[in-house]
Amino acid sequence: MVGLPDALKGFAHDRATLVHASEVVAMDDPIEVALRRKKDSSMRVAIQQVKDGAAAAAVSAGNTGALMAIARYVLKTLDGIDRPAIAYPLPNAKGGSTTVLDLGANVDCNERHLLEFAVMGSALDSVLKGNEQPTVGLLNIGAEAIKGSEVIKKAGELLRSAANSGNLNFVGNVEGNDIFKGTTDIVVCDGFVGNAALKASEGVATMLAGFIKQEFSRNWLTKLAALCAYPVLTAFKKRADYRRYNGAALLGLRGLVFKSHGSADAFAFEQALARAYDAAHNRLLESVQQRIAHAAQLISPDAVPSDLKNIPTI
Repeated sequence: MVGLPDALKGFAHDRATLVHASEVVAMDDPIEVALRRKKDSSMRVAIQQVKDGAAAAAVSAGNTGALMAIARYVLKTLDGIDRPAIAYPLPNAKGGSTTVLDLGANVDCNERHLLEFAVMGSALDSVLKGNEQPTVGLLNIGAEAIKGSEVIKKAGELLRSAANSGNLNFVGNVEGNDIFKGTTDIVVCDGFVGNAALKASEGVATMLAGFIKQEFSRNWLTKLAALCAYPVLTAFKKRADYRRYNGAALLGLRGLVFKSHGSADAFAFEQALARAYDAAHNRLLESVQQRIAHAAQLISPDAVPSDLKNIPTI
């Protein structure tokens, strides 16, 4: 860690070890600086621990772009995966969450990238939620297969082919409101759209908190009405609280890396740690590799990785 505080000097614990790092990646550091100049940053040291087998997963609340670049450089991508993706659970009306990816790692995606995201997202949901056949939806401007850009139409064709061959439980196109309805377990999109959806969901929780506070500060009549509605409002606020869903998985790497929100408090960071633990405990990497192997011919028809051919189909 950077600049060891006096309170931690002499630290000893049977389940924790402090690893020193002399540098830190700032939130405004360009990726080039983080990747090439700060080779002893806490972020890079943490990811190196994963590569060396000293840690099962790395969790960071730092610069997202730097985290993805360093993780991809140090850990490399899995065979059969062209681009890693950021996957995050967003709360839905069914009381659970909808896994959305990509959330910002890839702004420009082609149809095969979206298929990769669907395969990896299915592995993530099966491991963390115990759902072996999670439903997958492709984010579009309408449910009809004829709608959307050429990339989306081609992605739809690939996803339907994957469904027909038993590689995915693809149900078709979904719209933005389906994320929060919980229409499907997984929603696939490019990073630009996904990141906008993530920020919008965080805004809902912030808006609701402000609304409750504002209504309690008005006249006695609105205070009375707000008091009557308080249990319902607070329950909804808790359901929509993005801190409960903190911890985005960086999928497609040869190691487990999770991104915590930069403004996470202790409770939110605990959720990210718990997701990383669950992923390691339930062998997420193996699950992703198995699903890639099963869908390899669709993802990359010209080259099925030799080291994945013998992985048993799930």
